[in-house]
Amino acid sequence: MMIRVTKPNNLSAEVRLPASKSISNRALLLAALSGTSLSELANISDCDDTRAMLSALASPAEVVDVGAAGTAMRFLAAWFSLPLAGARLGGLRLLTGSARMQERPIGVLVDALRSLGAKIEYAGREGFPPLRITPSALHGGRLIMRGDVSSQYISALLMIAPTLSEGLELKLEGSIASKPYIEMTMAMMRHFGAQTEWADVQTIRVEPQPYRKSGYVIESDWSAASYWYSIVALSDNEHETATLDGLFADSLQGDSRLRDVFARLGVQSMLLSPGTREPRFNLVRRGVLAERLDCDFSAMPDLVQTLVVTCALKDVPFRFTGVRSLRIKETDRIAALQTEMAKLGVSLENEGDDVLRWGGSKEQRPASVPYLKPAQGAAISTYSDHRMAMAFAPAAFVLGHIDINDPEVVSKSYPRFWTDLEAAGFGIHPTTHPS
Repeated sequence: MMIRVTKPNNLSAEVRLPASKSISNRALLLAALSGTSLSELANISDCDDTRAMLSALASPAEVVDVGAAGTAMRFLAAWFSLPLAGARLGGLRLLTGSARMQERPIGVLVDALRSLGAKIEYAGREGFPPLRITPSALHGGRLIMRGDVSSQYISALLMIAPTLSEGLELKLEGSIASKPYIEMTMAMMRHFGAQTEWADVQTIRVEPQPYRKSGYVIESDWSAASYWYSIVALSDNEHETATLDGLFADSLQGDSRLRDVFARLGVQSMLLSPGTREPRFNLVRRGVLAERLDCDFSAMPDLVQTLVVTCALKDVPFRFTGVRSLRIKETDRIAALQTEMAKLGVSLENEGDDVLRWGGSKEQRPASVPYLKPAQGAAISTYSDHRMAMAFAPAAFVLGHIDINDPEVVSKSYPRFWTDLEAAGFGIHPTTHPS
């Protein structure tokens, strides 16, 4: 399937953003660990990843398939290792996922769990799903691992730590990637009664102490907000705004830093009705556009695609660091961005493993590539990656329209995305003939 997204005549956006899937999936695991009922969790995400987590936590089946849900794969590997999971749902589990999921490494987490007493075997290729897991008594204790691994590995270990006989002392060596996600996990664990803190700048301590039942309100998703920031940034009318509901100003989400990044691209965030249970942000085109944007995305990698598209279409040169983890997401997002941006006449350069840059239209290399001159019949491919579809959709404001293949991928995190765009004035038209 392909759709054509056309620019609105007038942008009129008042959007209730989806709940954060990162917070939802953590809340679901913490609820299972604490005995909290689902009815006590408010505003659970309705996206694919969260549905996969919900289904797996309730399933008595021996084979559990999480599809493309990376968070669920990592968290469930830890959960199914526990005696508590075995007592509730039976014994051996085969934890598997999509073809792409079986290409995403999980060896670091499996090694860590094994060192704590877990019984996990690889059912296929060494270091990758599917996993054969037998619940067993995990002892906990001291564990050393690299800090630059996926924060989901670290969060999975932390969340099960209070149930371990010795708790957990986790030392992270070297630089720590995506630290805001670790802080999010620790804050949520404390809400459910865990005792966890940084013993020093590299070490987290979790005491062996049962969780307690507790209700929890899940905030809206700042990652989803990024596409609306991009829309306002790319709009051709300075008076057009967007109002976003459900975002917390004091958010646990590292992606909330996008407010500061987009301020450099001329989008200001105005908090409406602060201190209420229904916070709202109004996005306004205001301020000076940066001459170039240099930014470290190691703590907010899910924003890279949005900012690449936004900067390139506003002709703002950029140098983005901290992008290494994008190679092992739903797709190789670096390669995907290079391929799809080339269709728009933008040549991205990847310096080593951790830098993505573009010198602007005046420094376009190769010079033979016509800047923002999409090839006839070009359509954006999404690679089964929700963020590819949503990051490129705002380009319709600059190009007039943009064609996007397999638009249904947005169900992974933001099922209502196309409906919300249409309500804001964009045209969303099924098509089979890009032009």
